[in-house]
This record gives sequence, C-alpha cells and structure tokens, in this order.
Amino acid sequence: MLFTVRKQQNGYGRPIGILVLKEHIPCPPGTAGNPTTFPFPVIYELIEGVSAAQLRDAAHPGGLAAFIRASQVLVDKGVRAILGGCGLMVVHQRELARALPVPVLTSSLLQLPLIAATLGPEAQIGVIASSATSLSAEHLRLSGAPQGRTVLGSMEGRAAFTDAVMNESGVLDFERVRAEVIEVGRDLVARHPSLAALLLECVDLPPYAAALQEAVERPVFDITTLAAWAAAGVRRSVFIGHY
Repeated sequence: MLFTVRKQQNGYGRPIGILVLKEHIPCPPGTAGNPTTFPFPVIYELIEGVSAAQLRDAAHPGGLAAFIRASQVLVDKGVRAILGGCGLMVVHQRELARALPVPVLTSSLLQLPLIAATLGPEAQIGVIASSATSLSAEHLRLSGAPQGRTVLGSMEGRAAFTDAVMNESGVLDFERVRAEVIEVGRDLVARHPSLAALLLECVDLPPYAAALQEAVERPVFDITTLAAWAAAGVRRSVFIGHY
C-alpha cells in the first residue's frame, strides 16, 4: 500500500470535517464544537466572514461562497464527510452537496424525514430550536421535513441558555441550562400528546440529550446522532465474530 502526502495537510485520519462559525460560546462535551464529543477524530474549519444571522433568512441566505471555500479546505485535508456546526446551515445543504465530492450533512434537521418514516402517520416530532424566530418553516422545508408532522419548541427566553448561547456572555451554567432544556421538552410533550420523538436543532443542546430523554421518555436525536450515522457509512470496519 502506498501513502501520498496531501496539500494543506498537517495530520491524517480525520474522517469528519466540521464547519464552524466564529462564536464566543463555551463548548462542553456533547456540543459539536468539542472534539471529545465524537468517538472518531474530527477536524474543524472556520467559515470566514459569516454569522448565524446570515442564515436566518432561509429564502435569501448569505455566505455560500465562504461555505464552499471552507468545505473545499476540509476536502483537501482528506475528510470523507462534512458536518455543519449550526442547525441553520441547512440553507446551503443543496448547493454544498452539489459542489463537493463528499457527503455533506449541514444540519440535524436532515434527520426529520427518516425519523418520521419510523413513526406512525399520526405521530409528531418535536423540534427544539435555539430561537423560534430564527428557525422558519422554510428551514424545515429545506430539510425535507414532512409537512404537518413537526411541532416547535424553543429555548428563547430561557435565561441561562440565552445568556450563554444567544448573548455569548462567555459563561455557561450547565445545570441551569439542563433544567431549562428539560422544561422545554416536558412542555412540548404536555401540549402535544402524539409527540413521539424529539430533535434538537441547535448544536449547543446535545449535552442535555440524555437528561431530556430520561425526563420525557421519548427518542432524542441531534447533530451527534447524525454524525454517528455519517461516520458509520464512511469508515466501515471489518466484522469480527464466529460462525
């Protein structure tokens, strides 16, 4: 077997590349911005000059050229799939998938069609977003979400989450945010009895997924479950066993 040097490469063996925005938010284990979240190596690339605000208008999003440039850097460094570091990045899913030679998974929202397919036709999926004003019906449409099957919960107005994530104070109170996430999840289930699963749109919410699942007794999906699915497909292992 021959190994050849790649351009721009300072290290090898990182199958998943993650696109990130410039933010001032702590990233505890469970967030996409913390590499120890994943059971496989990852590599990050900053999208220069793009903010989350440019992704809120799903009909006219900004920054596509910068997204493509950052993604191509990751491809040149040898990644086998690219993950989005913000749920709103779904606005560029189609264009990035068309432009790049590796699978692109810009948002946890891409799991909505699959989750819906596993549930009965009357079952609803709860989506917990960072902000109800940021996540629009167009974002859901771009993800392929089945019409009429999703209900929205939001962390908007939750003091600890808003301070750390929305206001980027630089300090995150883990226990307080966890309690807020559980409260939002319980409220969604109470208001929608046919809710059969939850999806966390925001990449800052997965650290609380286990506690949320225990509280609401429903499956909980997020960017880490999407990453695990992608990694399983691009880095297969030989099966070892007995016959």
